[in-house]
Amino acid sequence: MTFALGQGTGPLKGLKVVEIAGIGPSPHACMILADLGADVIRVERPGGQMLTGGSHDLLNRGRPSVALNLKDPEAVATVLDLVEQADVLVEGMRPGVAERLGFGPEDCHARNPRLVYGRMTGWGQDGPWSQAAGHDMNYIAITGTLHGLGQVKDKPQFPTNLVGDFGGGSTYLVIGILAAVFEAKASGQGQVVDAAIVDGTANLNAMTSAFLAGGGFKEERAANLLDGGAPYYDIYETADGEHMSVGALEPQFYDLFVELLGIKDTAPDRWDVAKTDELRELITSTFKTRTREEWCAIFDGTDACVAPILRMSEAKDHPHIKGREIFVEHEGIVQPQPAPRFSRTKATLSHPPAPGAGAHTREALEAWGVKDVEGLIERGAAVQIEG
Repeated sequence: MTFALGQGTGPLKGLKVVEIAGIGPSPHACMILADLGADVIRVERPGGQMLTGGSHDLLNRGRPSVALNLKDPEAVATVLDLVEQADVLVEGMRPGVAERLGFGPEDCHARNPRLVYGRMTGWGQDGPWSQAAGHDMNYIAITGTLHGLGQVKDKPQFPTNLVGDFGGGSTYLVIGILAAVFEAKASGQGQVVDAAIVDGTANLNAMTSAFLAGGGFKEERAANLLDGGAPYYDIYETADGEHMSVGALEPQFYDLFVELLGIKDTAPDRWDVAKTDELRELITSTFKTRTREEWCAIFDGTDACVAPILRMSEAKDHPHIKGREIFVEHEGIVQPQPAPRFSRTKATLSHPPAPGAGAHTREALEAWGVKDVEGLIERGAAVQIEG
């Protein structure tokens, strides 16, 4: 496989990004940047690392994998050579690690003052816990977000790592990088983007802060409008053990919902709090009279705000998902298309994930203009895997 810069098709074509490989949110952020056309070069440790890697790892798609031994001064010098011509660097190490290795913000800005230095952590670059280990559920736990998740009153339910790593993490890192790149175009100066999952998650959950400030929010699960406390915004089991999602909040949508469900004449007043349990029981029992597919046929394409809950393996076959080609098969893997979509500079999928760390060391470094690549490999500062 050969690599050439400037081949991206999205609106970020021409943007050059150096990624110091991490796990979770930082590779997801770099996947988004690569999806949107940026030239991203992924610098990994020889042999890769836990929880990431391989030809199926979609978070690593769209960019080549270069293996550098970052404990070797020659490898660090190579990173700085890449930085000198880059617009962005992304790293997800604990605060201070990049500085100790020799490519912290000061080192990088000495070589490239306009560089945007994106830092992805859970706790942030400072604060009492900044040096502590943690994972997604820990970060969202102390922001007040995890407490309200789920419809089980006994304990919170965590939605894998979607809310923290990707919702409050990689999404905000990308926002910060793009904002800083925009500003650097005008000022000619780069800066550090401190993207912390705790910060992003709190910001992501701003509507709950608003509900709490309004005085009508109950700090318990399944007790509010959007957490299952209302029977017309909840999940219901069907006759075949599958489930339907119901989000009939507005009066006109609710009226259509109860009509299509067949309970228009028997449903109690939705606003009568004393009848909430009665309404929920009626909706529950009615959904259990038909299969998921039978309910789909009734609600399909209507304004009742009802949709089937599909498995990942089923989602690609839903008519709307197929109609928009949200999932496609690319390089033998069914995967989501780049998002969002653009009317003029359409983003398209490019390179598949690298089969291993260092699969493209030689080609990628040469494409970026690094000198004496063969020497770096011979001396062990860089590693090229074959096959």
